[in-house]
Amino acid sequence: MIDTEKIRQKFRKILSLDAHPGHISLGFAVGVFISFTPFFGLHTPMAIAFAFLFRLNKLTCITGAWINTPLTVVPVLVASYNLGRFLLGKPHKELIFKGLEWQQLQPYAKSILLGSSIIGFVAAVASYFICYRLVVAFRRKDPALAEITREMEEVGEELE
Repeated sequence: MIDTEKIRQKFRKILSLDAHPGHISLGFAVGVFISFTPFFGLHTPMAIAFAFLFRLNKLTCITGAWINTPLTVVPVLVASYNLGRFLLGKPHKELIFKGLEWQQLQPYAKSILLGSSIIGFVAAVASYFICYRLVVAFRRKDPALAEITREMEEVGEELE
């Protein structure tokens, strides 16, 4: 069973991080983009690598990479394939899953990569703005956090 209180505590921890809301949101958005890639099993290492490489918030980047769960990966994969196939002008070819190993997906690779990149980009942009608004709204409830956030936004603190 899902422990909703534990999930809430994790979200509170993320929302109250001592960082600019844009920095928190950017890390999350990059993680969301990564979660839509077809590189199964590599999402967390990719999120860690991107977080270090681009100096993103590691916690939010990894959390974003876990958005596309095993429950949603097959529908997202099918949608990615169909979008990519359509944009590449390829005829419809039945997606036959014998597994999610790269060898099984190789015949569909171009379509899946293109489709997942577009879907991931759209999801990342949306998640950036949603996360930003959630961080600011959460911080407004706590006077100390609200003051810090207001100062960061006024000064335009650079993303670190």
